[in-house]
Parts: sequence; C-alpha cells; structure tokens
Amino acid sequence: MQRPIEWRDFEAVQRDIETLKAAAAAAGAQHVFMTAASPGVVPLFLGNDYYPSQDAFMDALCAVMRREYEAIAAAGLQLQIDCPDLAMGRHFVDTDNAGFRKLAARYVELVNEATRNIPPEDMRLHVCWGNYEGPHHRDIPLREIVDIVLTARPASISIEAANPRHEHEWAVWRDVRLPEDKVLIRGVIDSTSNFIEHPELIAQRIVRYAEVAGRENVIAGSDCGFGTFAALPLIYPSIAWAKLRALVEGAELASRQLW
Repeated sequence: MQRPIEWRDFEAVQRDIETLKAAAAAAGAQHVFMTAASPGVVPLFLGNDYYPSQDAFMDALCAVMRREYEAIAAAGLQLQIDCPDLAMGRHFVDTDNAGFRKLAARYVELVNEATRNIPPEDMRLHVCWGNYEGPHHRDIPLREIVDIVLTARPASISIEAANPRHEHEWAVWRDVRLPEDKVLIRGVIDSTSNFIEHPELIAQRIVRYAEVAGRENVIAGSDCGFGTFAALPLIYPSIAWAKLRALVEGAELASRQLW
C-alpha cells in the first residue's frame, strides 16, 4: 500500500546519537558533528510512488527530515547535512547547467526550511561530487554552483578540494567573497585514494586557502567520509587513520606559518 512518508522507527535516530556521544566521550573528543542526508539527496536514490509531483515529494521529505536534524542539534552535536545533490546531483538530471542551477537553488531552499529552527553556527553543509574513484570529467564546476551553495543557512561549508579533479578550484575563492558569517572547511586529504598525503602538501593546501579566504575562515578536513559504502571500504582502515594523522601534522605546520 502506498502511504505518505513518515518515521517508522525514530528511536533508531536517538540510538545513533547516543552511540556517537558515547564514542566521542570515550575518545575525549570535544567538537563532534553528526551527518544526516539532505532533503534533496534522498529523491536521487528513492523514487516517488505516492506524491502527485516531485516538488510535493521533496516538501514531504523536508518535513520528515526536520525532526532528525533538530534531534541531532538538540543533543549538542553539530549537524552536518550531506548535500551531494548540490554537485553530484547534476549527473541525475536531463538538463543543462543553467537548468541544474534552478534545481540546486530548490535543494538549498529545502535545507533552509528544514533547518529554520537551528542556529547556523550549529550546522555544517557538505558538498561533493560523489565519493567514488572515477573519471569525474563531467562534474559540474564549483564556479557554476558556489553562489547557490553560499545561500544555505549552515555557517560552515565543507567542499571537496583534494582530489585531482577539484583541487584547482581553490582559485574560485579569488573571485568569490566568502560571506562574513561563513567558514570554509576545505578538503585537504582525498577519501578515495590510498596515497597518504605528505603533511607539507597538506600545509600548502591550507595556506593557499587561507590566503584567499582569510586564515580565520578555513578549517582543514577530508574530501568526504571514509565509510561511504557499507561493507565496501575504499580506503584500508589503517591507511585512513594515517591520512588523518597527516592532516593533523599538516594543520600544525600551516598554523605555524599563518600565525
């Protein structure tokens, strides 16, 4: 039977929150974020067999996902909204880049509506072109969507920037002014390659961004998560940890250069 979208087991969200908080406490972590799918990415993978239009479908998803977002924020965790729909989503639609920009604006509208009760500083938004090792030669350029991305409410914006297809896009920030209320989380390690980045390379990437966006406005991060596909890790776990250690060392080198 076809029915409206609704939560069947919201307690699963609460269990995930408590599991993450317990793990963070055990590790002594002070700043913790928890990810959640954006209202726009869900329709890319789950079809609509009930609602009269795709717009109605997305509005329903927006209302349902709001509850998860607010639960994460209420638990004292920073909410990260994963939005591959804003970049990778270009591959899913039969339109040109101008048509996709209209769709991307709609995706951001959904994010802003779903998070209207959460302070921007308690959120981060992640944009990527798909966490997979592939050609990526048909990815929509960051320059084509960056103005739309910056209209999203979350104060921190996480964007892929370490892989060979998108590293050059640091230059976009020469021409695009980062709003005063935004922070840029720049990918400085690739989440699909088993190469372990050298700390000096990581430091160079951080400094390059700091020079165009301001040293107070840049946070070092990874391009994406290391566990995108269940039971199919792209990176061997010990290498993932080594890449993260290199990130820390590179950030320390960059901090000494910048301050």
